[in-house]
Amino acid sequence: MTAAHENEGSAGTGGAPVPAAIVAVLAWGLAVAAVVVFAGARPTPDADQLFFLVDVVGAAVYGTVAGVVLARRVHPVPILTAVAAIGAGVAALSYAWSRLAFVQPGLPFVEVVSPLQNSAWIPGTLALFLVVPWLVRDGTLGIRGRIGVAAGTVATVWFWWARTYTDTADLWLVLPVVVIGFVAAAEVLWRRRIAPAAESAGLGWLALGAALMTASYIPLAVPGLPWMLTPLIHLASQAFYPVAILVVVLRQRLWGLDFAVGRAALAGSLVAVLAAGYLTIAVTATLMLPTDGSVIAQAIAATAVALAVQPVRSRLTHRVHRLVYGDGIDSARAVRNLGRHFAGAGTPRRLLGDLAAGIGTALRLESVTVCRDGEILARWGEPTGRTEELTLDAGTLTVTAPPGETLGPRSLRALGELASVVEAGLVVLRSAEELDAARHQLTEARLEERRTIRRELHDGLGPSLAGIRLGLQGARNLAGTDTTAALTLIDALLRELDHQVEGVRELSRGLLPPVLDELGLVAALDELAGIHSRSGFGIEVDADAPAGLSGAVAAAAYGITVEAVTNARRHSGADGCTVRIRGTGDLLTVEVSDAGRGTGPDARVGVGTLSMRERARHVGGVVDITAAHPRGTVVRARLPWVVTSPAVRAGES
Repeated sequence: MTAAHENEGSAGTGGAPVPAAIVAVLAWGLAVAAVVVFAGARPTPDADQLFFLVDVVGAAVYGTVAGVVLARRVHPVPILTAVAAIGAGVAALSYAWSRLAFVQPGLPFVEVVSPLQNSAWIPGTLALFLVVPWLVRDGTLGIRGRIGVAAGTVATVWFWWARTYTDTADLWLVLPVVVIGFVAAAEVLWRRRIAPAAESAGLGWLALGAALMTASYIPLAVPGLPWMLTPLIHLASQAFYPVAILVVVLRQRLWGLDFAVGRAALAGSLVAVLAAGYLTIAVTATLMLPTDGSVIAQAIAATAVALAVQPVRSRLTHRVHRLVYGDGIDSARAVRNLGRHFAGAGTPRRLLGDLAAGIGTALRLESVTVCRDGEILARWGEPTGRTEELTLDAGTLTVTAPPGETLGPRSLRALGELASVVEAGLVVLRSAEELDAARHQLTEARLEERRTIRRELHDGLGPSLAGIRLGLQGARNLAGTDTTAALTLIDALLRELDHQVEGVRELSRGLLPPVLDELGLVAALDELAGIHSRSGFGIEVDADAPAGLSGAVAAAAYGITVEAVTNARRHSGADGCTVRIRGTGDLLTVEVSDAGRGTGPDARVGVGTLSMRERARHVGGVVDITAAHPRGTVVRARLPWVVTSPAVRAGES
């Protein structure tokens, strides 16, 4: 297999690299600064620290995703994600700064910074599940989408304003958010139900993520719940929601972000898992250790996180790569999955279509095309970007990466390994086509044999028997008046009847004589020579058939010989012919020659010639008809010792 590259144009990304870098650096800077300041404050455990964890994780994860996506595509979704990341980072730093002020009085800007911990996170975080679900799509919003975005924006502004500047009861504060959030989740589910398969992939995850984010705000309006419940629900939902968005983006290949968002998912997931582990261990150790054990607890947590970095990163790398690259990350698994199509495909062409779809899905490709001799046999997806072509022994495999992407070494290596399965599919298709052709040839040969039998019965045996019946009727009429004439007529009728009986026997032997099955090809040819010699046409048989000759090849050799001898007897004008059988190499050579008048330049190919060639082709051989020297005709057939025709192999098995 060889690979060739060809540029067919690449969709523009329309990204904003500089603003994207600013967003990512700012979000991460706020998160890191918040953790450093928080560590310096050495606070005692409380519920607010879990909310602090939510904000730190949100700043890191959403900041990474926003930065990567904005670098590739300017879209409302990454913009809102950036707002959520920066807002969460500001809220986390505000909380940490306030905690530090307790142990270091006199810190500047405390009065300005402290209120931000309760308000800075609101606009972006609420917009993530009130507005973003309406925007995660490639098409236009439509009337319903615009209304949904407007309602989500109003609910976000209401929650921020009421929480920051009023004393609104928690129920009336949360109720609009919960209602509109569940409406957004329900709308995503509705889209999943009515949209085509390509546009509905992953929407179930998005609906679930939006519903979880919405449900995490219900405890705010329910008094008396355990203090850890609300922040833990927020932490779980905010860890799940970016994954839900990512699943939609990857499965639908939105905005050409397959590979880039995968790297963001890896970094964000690693931060989220390690941060959650650090704070969980620190809080647990502080509660279990004696008073003022916070320093020891933080040391224990830091040590545990440091030890867990490599294993966690390795495991997350595998998971994220599986999500981004699909089954192509594990070539053996991908090959096994593709192999299942061989058992379930109804036709070879459908098999190739299933294999193309399997490769496209496994490697997250834009399109996969399988061709042979310029003919497209199967296509999955529509190619628009850069193509990668692999030349196979039986055809070509052409793939395109999503717009704006190229296939990396990992995907190319996986593609090369999966191409062998496509090669097997092409071989299956070719074998099926050869089998169909062989079946067609076999059917035609059988039809021709039936026509021959019908012709012999209708034109030969039928009229002869009718004549014999009339002769017997005449003999019966003469029996009473002229016995001698009646006996003479009966003798003539007996000779004619013997002739027709011999003709029937010759016809049956020509089809498949019993001696061929019982004693083999040489004995059958000797019997054929004896039959023709009794009627005055001599046949010299010089046969040396190899041992272990296939029954189908022996039948084909005998049938070709019968046709060639019959043609020589009828058309050559000679009084005999020679039959030679030799086994040389892996071929059986059958040669029938005569010294007759030969074939003229205007001679037409008759039924006998077609029958000989069909018999030879049926077992994978060929027949040539040439002029003999100094005169006459030579029919030479070259047949393999074992059958190579798939139709005959299937019939013999």
